[in-house]
Amino acid sequence: MIKDELRQWSLAAIIGIILALGINYFLFFICKIPSASMEPTIMTGNRLIATRVYNKDKIKNGEIVVFYSEEESELLIKRVIGISGDKIKIQDNGEVFVNDKKLEENYVLNNEEVGGEYTVPKDHFFFLGDNRARSFDSRKWNNPYIHKKDIKGKARIIIYPFSRIKIM
Repeated sequence: MIKDELRQWSLAAIIGIILALGINYFLFFICKIPSASMEPTIMTGNRLIATRVYNKDKIKNGEIVVFYSEEESELLIKRVIGISGDKIKIQDNGEVFVNDKKLEENYVLNNEEVGGEYTVPKDHFFFLGDNRARSFDSRKWNNPYIHKKDIKGKARIIIYPFSRIKIM
């Protein structure tokens, strides 16, 4: 009888682990934010749920995305500013234009005066952090573009701390 109960509990635990791993691998994952680069939208230490992205051609400017940076050898989270073919111009005062249209960026904290012009190649993205003065992003990378194969997920919900829970 004890063997049967132990066998049932073991089977339930194994099924639970397989389900958890499957959900994490195919549907969503949890990220802990290590830096201030996305403040005030996402604070240092926040945890969020990101959904896996399978159709990367549907990612739009303004979305917050988790991706792998080969240059940094780690997962990063930033805001999409440019998609394939976009022409980005960052003026010396920090204002950002995409295809000659000024972005209204009410989410930006500490705009940094770093100018530049970029044309996003096919199948690539251009990213900026919301806290421009504290963000190591496309403006500063050796290769300012991230290939779509490196996109891992879209930020969806801040889940911790509980006082900051919100859908993004």
